[in-house]
Amino acid sequence: MQKFDIVVVGGNMVGASAALGLAHQGYRVAVIEPAMPTPFDAMQPPDVRVSAISLASEQLLEALGAWSFIKEMRHCCYRRLSVWEEQGRTDFSSDELDCEHLGHIIENRIVQLGLHQALAAYPVSWFSAGIKGLQQTHEMAVAELDDGTRLQAELIIGADGAASRVRQLSGIATHGWQYAQQALAISIKTEQAQQDITWQRFRPSGPLAFLPLYQGYASLVWYNSAAEIQRLKALSFEALKYEVQAVFPEELINFDILETASFPLTRMHANNYVHQRVVLLGDAAHTINPLAGQGVNLGFKDVACLLELLAEHTWLADKHQLDTKLQQYQRKRYKDNLLMMSTMDMLYAAFSNNIAPLKALRNLGLGLAQRAGPVKRQVTRYAMGL
Repeated sequence: MQKFDIVVVGGNMVGASAALGLAHQGYRVAVIEPAMPTPFDAMQPPDVRVSAISLASEQLLEALGAWSFIKEMRHCCYRRLSVWEEQGRTDFSSDELDCEHLGHIIENRIVQLGLHQALAAYPVSWFSAGIKGLQQTHEMAVAELDDGTRLQAELIIGADGAASRVRQLSGIATHGWQYAQQALAISIKTEQAQQDITWQRFRPSGPLAFLPLYQGYASLVWYNSAAEIQRLKALSFEALKYEVQAVFPEELINFDILETASFPLTRMHANNYVHQRVVLLGDAAHTINPLAGQGVNLGFKDVACLLELLAEHTWLADKHQLDTKLQQYQRKRYKDNLLMMSTMDMLYAAFSNNIAPLKALRNLGLGLAQRAGPVKRQVTRYAMGL
């Protein structure tokens, strides 16, 4: 039996950031991750899975010491963001807030690798087997791995994604649904240099989004019915490019398609984030409609909240303190996550239809938002996580 203060299940972006923060605070940390990311090679084409990293998430990654490693690989900052329908349009700019940028678009693997490189400076123990068993008492928890290894800890963090094994083993129920639409992610190479704008055009059948990446690479996201997404995914790249050009706005310049992947859209919320000596972070606790790219940023907010609550080690000798801290985490993060999930659902429902009166109101609203001044700036700050 190997003993640690905290065991983190999941070496993904959220799990690795939690492990890094806790190691920095001086805890004895173990990380369970059976699927390590492919090492970085500058000649590799971009991954199809990317995230919009908010300014608040960037600040967390910088405070943890991972941001410099991420920047040494590749990233793309965006200074402008535009949202429009047929007529109404709203444009956001970092200049309006006197900020250098609004955020970054980065491949998930690159963020994960940067966190792993920062973790290398700490005596963190890594285990590559999956977790198959979990026992808990009020005093401790024991994780049993597929290879028979047993890890004892004062606290186990479940950051192992939407299909969280930790959540299942802890008996934490969830509620939610799968949306009728799916998303097709299309990795492309444009004929322009790196752009500094990300945009989204709303259509009744679903939004169309452009996410800039490094050196003219970019990612397109096409939301549509599951049947239509499967039809598009089955096309040759040449035929798919023709379909994209017929539907996407003129802002999209000429490009070549490199890779595609489709994703279901699911809303899931754990009924509780805490069970005895287990706490859930990120997608293990909540998944959200990716309409505004807030999923991983909510996970990083979970991490920042938990790190703040566990900064003092006194709870190690007093489990009642840990109970209090975990309940504080539950109250703070559940409310904020639920608010963001509900907001995204309202936007999704409001724009994913072709009802004439609603369409007129949407266009009017986007036009008014363009001239909203202080309100528009506050919305921008909220999207940046500030």
